[in-house]
Amino acid sequence: MNTETIRDYCIAKPGVTESFPFGGDALVFKVGGKMFALLSTESRPTTINLKCDPERAVQLREEYAAVTPGYHMNKTHWNTVTVDGSIRTSELQEWIDHSYELVRKSLPKAIQATLN
Repeated sequence: MNTETIRDYCIAKPGVTESFPFGGDALVFKVGGKMFALLSTESRPTTINLKCDPERAVQLREEYAAVTPGYHMNKTHWNTVTVDGSIRTSELQEWIDHSYELVRKSLPKAIQATLN
């Protein structure tokens, strides 16, 4: 995956918005006003920060060299994934889905209902 395909995958999810609140090189994806992904548009290779269950976050860091504690994020709940070709597209999409679902489930029930 590259920056464009990651963007297309994230923005296709129900209720997702995108913005550049931290400047032009950090594309933020939110659901219900809460961030679930931060995509670096300038770094090479591309990096993406994703929310993750704390136990799973540690497992992924141990299993994949391309997964590190979230850069400039709460390192308990966020991973930074370097998209360097070592991670299969299906795995990266699964991690994006996981991040999206964690944030979606934390939203008030009324907002969650509008996302179905």
